[in-house]
Amino acid sequence: MNLMTGGVIATRMKNSKVSFLFLATMTAPLLQWSASAATQLQGAGATFPAPLYQRWIAEYTKGNPNVQINYQGVGSGAGIKQFTQTLVSFGASDAAMTDEEIAAVKQGVVLIPATAGSIVLPYNLPGVATLKLSREAYVGIFLGKIKKWNDPALAKTNQGVSLPNLSITVCERSDGSGTNFVFTKHLSTISPEFKDKVGEGTSVTWPTGVAGKGNDGVTALIKQNKGAIGYVEYGYAKNNKLSSAQLQNKAGEFVAATTASGAATLATTQFPPNLLRAWPSDPDGKECYPIATFTWLLLYKKYDNGQTGEAVKKFVDWGLTEGQKFSEELGYVPLPKEIVDKGMEALKAVQ
Repeated sequence: MNLMTGGVIATRMKNSKVSFLFLATMTAPLLQWSASAATQLQGAGATFPAPLYQRWIAEYTKGNPNVQINYQGVGSGAGIKQFTQTLVSFGASDAAMTDEEIAAVKQGVVLIPATAGSIVLPYNLPGVATLKLSREAYVGIFLGKIKKWNDPALAKTNQGVSLPNLSITVCERSDGSGTNFVFTKHLSTISPEFKDKVGEGTSVTWPTGVAGKGNDGVTALIKQNKGAIGYVEYGYAKNNKLSSAQLQNKAGEFVAATTASGAATLATTQFPPNLLRAWPSDPDGKECYPIATFTWLLLYKKYDNGQTGEAVKKFVDWGLTEGQKFSEELGYVPLPKEIVDKGMEALKAVQ
């Protein structure tokens, strides 16, 4: 027989020889009450900025223990879908959102550039510490036209480097991805052939290669396959100690991805009026790294729960200001002040 009074269960157990009373404190409801007392935010989307967002969450919640934040790096495509279906408090995408996607969100959308970074081409070639890829070469590799590491198109820009007679394994994304979008947008901009055969988008059909999920999945494939090359956010290559190619930019210079070269690229970005959405797909400037991008947080313009909306605004405000100081150590490019100011102004529209 069980009796529950004042949070205590009294259980009377009997057999032929013994009768006793067992008291158990009801801890589960207390734990549930404690958890529900905190404001809980759920985010999902791009893997590109995921390491930085996880760092933001860890640092922010130290000073704001009344807020619990969870972010899942599921890819930009899945992030936009969950955001549109109102399954999350905020989304994240390297591709921002299209006009059609924005129109599908009844609460309205505010796009906030949250951080920025470079997309690099890490490779697995033991003994090759430096690799220079011309525009012709890296387009050819991802079109499947250049199949060997000692191809003349590669040897031409790497004189003195012993390139092996080894097959190239191209590694790409299997999921809908903002990294896909930015990379294929760049390749389509510099190559009419690529634009015609593959095109740009969060998901494309690649003519060659193997695929992994997320930036971390592609990074793992490159590490596991000798002769591999792929495309990931710079921090993933840096943290996994992978060498990345110097890429030829529009000015003809071979440039490595650094904070300075990424910032130079972002400085060429021209945002349209009233919408913080743009990509520097083929930047001018000798010092520009050719593939750098902003990545966006997706917020509702109107939150049904005012407490949730206010908590999201405070977290994003912190990320745009205090959070930027963690960018460089994790391989990201801190936002220029003028972009931070534009983001803070856009944040005022969130209710």
